[in-house]
Amino acid sequence: MFKKIIKGGQRKHSKSDSTDASLYGSGPNSNAVAAPSRNSDVPMAPPPMDTVEPLPLFRDVPVSDRQNLFMRKLQICCFQFDFSDTLKSAREKEIKRQTLLELVDIIQSGSGKIMERCQEDMIKMIGVNIFRCLPPASHENTGQEATDPEEDEGYLEPSWPHLQIVYGLLLRYVVSSDTDTKVAKRFIDHSFVLKLLDLFDSEDHREREFLKTILHRIYGKFMVHRPFIRKAINNIFYRFIYETERHSGIGELLEILGSIINGFALPMKEEHKLFLVRALIPLHKPKPVGAYHQQLSYCIIQFVEKDNKLADTVIRGLLKYWPLTNCQKELLFLGELEEVLEATQSAEFQRCVVPLFRQIARCLNSPHFQVAERALFLWNNEHIVSLIAQNRQAILPIIFEALEKNIRSHWNQAIHGLTANVKKMFMEMDAELFDDCHRQFEEKEARAQEVEEQREMTWKKLVDAAAHRGEDNMVTV
Repeated sequence: MFKKIIKGGQRKHSKSDSTDASLYGSGPNSNAVAAPSRNSDVPMAPPPMDTVEPLPLFRDVPVSDRQNLFMRKLQICCFQFDFSDTLKSAREKEIKRQTLLELVDIIQSGSGKIMERCQEDMIKMIGVNIFRCLPPASHENTGQEATDPEEDEGYLEPSWPHLQIVYGLLLRYVVSSDTDTKVAKRFIDHSFVLKLLDLFDSEDHREREFLKTILHRIYGKFMVHRPFIRKAINNIFYRFIYETERHSGIGELLEILGSIINGFALPMKEEHKLFLVRALIPLHKPKPVGAYHQQLSYCIIQFVEKDNKLADTVIRGLLKYWPLTNCQKELLFLGELEEVLEATQSAEFQRCVVPLFRQIARCLNSPHFQVAERALFLWNNEHIVSLIAQNRQAILPIIFEALEKNIRSHWNQAIHGLTANVKKMFMEMDAELFDDCHRQFEEKEARAQEVEEQREMTWKKLVDAAAHRGEDNMVTV
């Protein structure tokens, strides 16, 4: 979808485009977007329009009138309609749609000079159309949990036939190589970016896809906005994590960040490391993590691959938010953990080996066979096995008991086979260590049996004493 949108924004010029080469009174070698000249060419604002009536095409009016016509067409596009009723104002809606398409063609042709005043009014028109109060989410009306967007198509914006064209117009304006960022940043400012970010909570996935593309292009083109955009996205994450746990666009925002993180320079700034610790890692906490986990995992891996020293921080963060009762979430964590370990070096692995394998041992004994199976699959990864072999003296004593319990009592036969393979692997790594762990396990089991027998004997004595006292009381009576 991302590539399709961009491809649409870079289509070849059509014949009709060439006829508009002097649309705004400029020659064929002029830029599409330029700063205004401070002379009589600056257009005067046309009087406000009360009704929506079709206007002539640009090629049908003299060159001197085209600036004024452009602004009148922007006025038409500012009219708002009720799209919940398809028959209401059908004629006016179609006039507006055709006008929007004509404006898109003008910007896309890249062959006319647009004055600064026209640029400003165009961005205002775009804001009038796209910046709106979003309807309540379906789960807010019913009290139900938010559904997975992949399973449910969710709400579809009725005005999308027009909104799509408006978003296309904004995208083409932003990506145009002739757009002067020094001029455009006056209109696409911090306020505009914040309102654009608010729209990511839209339930319509089509709108979020367009927003993702546009914001990514704004981030790439307007370098002055980059720190602000990162900070604003951080604030959205904080509110989602610690307040609402409900937002429709977390996945799309993470997709943008994945590309941003990929471009971070080394050595990594402290600001970026704090973002990892304070925002990305805590995003594992909310219940709907499954809806955006793929994008989140990609961002996390990007950090570890950029700076191997962050592996310990990431692994400890995963352990901090490890789910206790949600098996499906646990499977996601195990998959992400394997990817992190693939990018982890020996020094960072040694720092977290004890808490890490205590958690893996708990997963090995999980009654949910998929969790136990996914944990055992870690031994299928050659890099992870090499890390384990280097640290077997610390790891095997931690997980030996879990392996033995699986062999003796796990209900799933597939888990028995996988566990036996892992035991065999440790035996081949270090037979002496394996025998030592086995002996310690047997001694621990024997001590536990003795404690259990002692406990049963104590209870038996208490029962006998209570029965004897009961007989004495009966004799007394």
